[in-house]
Amino acid sequence: MTTELSGAEILIETLTELGVEVVFGYPGGAVLPIYDALFKQKRIRHILVRQEGGAAHAAEGYARSTGKLGVVLVTSGPGATNAVTGIVDALMDSIPMLVITGQVPTALIGTDAFQECDTIGITRHCTKHNYLVKDPAKLAEVVHEAHHIATSGRPGPVVIDLPKDVQVASAPFRRGAAGGTQQHRSYRPQVKPDAKLIEAAVEMMAAAERPILYTGGGIINAGPAASQMLRELQRITGAPVTSTLMGLGCFPASHPDWLGMLGMHGTYEANMAMNQADLIVCLGARFDDRVTGRLDAFSPKSKKIHVDIDRSSINKNVRVDLPIVGDAGRAMEDMVKLWKARQHQPADQAEWRSRIAGWRLVKCLEFNQQGSDILPQHAIRRLWEATHAKKPIISTEVGQHQMWAAQHFGFEAPNKWLTSGGLGTMGYGLPAAIGAQLGNPNALVIDIAGEASILMNIQEMSTATQYNLPVKVFILNNEYMGMVRQWQDLTYAGRHSQSYSEALPDFVKLAEAYGWTGLRIEKADELDDGIAAMLAVDGPVMVDCRVSKLTNCFPMIPSGAAHTEMILQANEVSGEMDDEAKALV
Repeated sequence: MTTELSGAEILIETLTELGVEVVFGYPGGAVLPIYDALFKQKRIRHILVRQEGGAAHAAEGYARSTGKLGVVLVTSGPGATNAVTGIVDALMDSIPMLVITGQVPTALIGTDAFQECDTIGITRHCTKHNYLVKDPAKLAEVVHEAHHIATSGRPGPVVIDLPKDVQVASAPFRRGAAGGTQQHRSYRPQVKPDAKLIEAAVEMMAAAERPILYTGGGIINAGPAASQMLRELQRITGAPVTSTLMGLGCFPASHPDWLGMLGMHGTYEANMAMNQADLIVCLGARFDDRVTGRLDAFSPKSKKIHVDIDRSSINKNVRVDLPIVGDAGRAMEDMVKLWKARQHQPADQAEWRSRIAGWRLVKCLEFNQQGSDILPQHAIRRLWEATHAKKPIISTEVGQHQMWAAQHFGFEAPNKWLTSGGLGTMGYGLPAAIGAQLGNPNALVIDIAGEASILMNIQEMSTATQYNLPVKVFILNNEYMGMVRQWQDLTYAGRHSQSYSEALPDFVKLAEAYGWTGLRIEKADELDDGIAAMLAVDGPVMVDCRVSKLTNCFPMIPSGAAHTEMILQANEVSGEMDDEAKALV
């Protein structure tokens, strides 16, 4: 049945057809027709954020934790530009997101009209694709196509810019009519890998004496079945597993063959194994600079297999011996089937396992909690001890606390770890936690934060209050922009230029002002009781955990160093640093 609907109504109907349940947004003049259409229906829930950047990050958290499309609705001009950081963040971290931006009427485009900006031009290089829709009759097809692009292949953000007059104008609409036009004319990502390449990969793995599985966020994007397939691939090959920051949770941290995260703040055993392996099997990762360190020194003697659905990521940073384009989950499934069909047994890895055991003895993540001052690592470990049985969803802001969380909070399953990896966006964690809580209403959701980063989107506390979302914010408060201060200690002789937070709020009073529960933990022997008090509250809680001010995050690969040139402890720091700076480290 065909009916005459406005562009705004067509948009809402099409989103409903696609199964969209939640939209994160903020109204403004150029999207009022859409908000009026939202008001008249009950199928899509709109979440009013306090700033458009919060909407984008909340949509990311929702998408990352549920595997569904995150949807954002913002007005023209500043509404669109405020969302850009979240759009870039989603592009870098492969988050499926649809961003609908209002635009001035078509006749005013290009006239510098009130709240006009060139949204298409601004977002052209930070989206998978974008659209300026000038005809309401084409809107349903565009929305279906945008959904397909955002969620297929390597996921990412798509922008639809919708002029106000197009929202008001009417056009014929027939439910389901656009459903068959999901495939883009030119965007057809290769999902199934080439069988001959899979065969070659299996033979390389069977012959390897020092293999390693290097895993990334692509496995999580491929769905829960891909993580299960990774476990099976590891079981039959015996290869140890490491992961990027974005891949944490794709392999259980409690497994004896888990090496921990690799890269700049990765473990000694993971980085050394990557360097000494005779075969690296890269699954859904992209050899980014935080993993490789200095490229000319990265794992020079290993053969490399790279499986990725994004062919542009292959051979971009590191030349590989066997490139395989395809979905990581499908590729592992094919590898497992062929390995079993040929009744392969792994090569003798006794010497390899002995080497790894030696590297583990370094105990690079050990710390010595003494006295009343709380070490940040100790706070994370106690938080993990108190919550891991509840299978929490953890988001983070960006900085030292993010790396400590990655190192010390073990993840057993995918979609439980939400963090800004590629772009490193401060202010991500709180709105991402809000989005995750909306998508997982019965889950324990905790934002592990820093006192500087949490202030970037602190206004979203009001969003949690409005929708009765029981998110928990656990702040590691060292009064510094910790990672900036750490780099200043290591590289700039301890000159702390603008990295100390001179005027922090009282986070307990701030929490209470927003209708939250505020708690403060100041001494090590208060940690367990403080965490228990946080968990006992049904509503949102902000914990101000005062930690040691000058603790640095190790291990660490210094800028420009090889991935084996790790600083493991403060006493290994060298370079152009005065005695006072070394003492601070």
